[in-house]
Amino acid sequence: METVGSRRTRPSDPAMGYVPGGGADARRRGERAVASEVIPRRADATRAPLSFGQQRLWFLDQLEPGNVLYNVTRTVRLRGPLDVEALRRALFEIVARHEVFRTTFHAAGGEPSSRIAAQGSVPLAVTDLTALSPSEGEEAAARAAREEEQTRFDLANGPLFRARLFRLAGDEHVFVMANHHIVSDAWSAGILFRELGALYGAFANGRPSPLPPLPVQYGDFAEWQR
Repeated sequence: METVGSRRTRPSDPAMGYVPGGGADARRRGERAVASEVIPRRADATRAPLSFGQQRLWFLDQLEPGNVLYNVTRTVRLRGPLDVEALRRALFEIVARHEVFRTTFHAAGGEPSSRIAAQGSVPLAVTDLTALSPSEGEEAAARAAREEEQTRFDLANGPLFRARLFRLAGDEHVFVMANHHIVSDAWSAGILFRELGALYGAFANGRPSPLPPLPVQYGDFAEWQR
């Protein structure tokens, strides 16, 4: 599988302070703070406070529920043989590895709170466009990707992370990932794609995950921040 190009849309509002985050200045401040202090693991793995950036995005969603301005969408063209089951496993492992992708956000006494599911998944919807002409297939995939950008997320019910795959030919696909800005931002895409690539490569070749366990989760950072 060869990644030959990508396109992403992202909110321009730097609401977040760290991964998931936005705004280089805020991120550098967070990195300096984290580098100078060890973040402890929190005791309750089922809940976590919201970071300041997450809280701001939650309040904005309360004012205008489902505003797609805060959708973050990434579109990647893949060329070469693709093991779809290995890609599914890699997505499942990403969700298992990062609790933020298993998190939903709720109101408790007028204040936001989060709930973290013990397990989660990202169903990979596969659409076969090989019956169409090359130009028609390209147009259909682009149209579906635009629709994905405009599909709202429900912060209370989730999921807040989606994936779709469009097969243009036997060895050519378009892969679309979308999430709400409250769980990941465009800056985080580099980390996400590196991990996804490492996991896909391992699973496609019959190997276990090569990634070590995460020392802390985003919820640990949010609790430390507060």
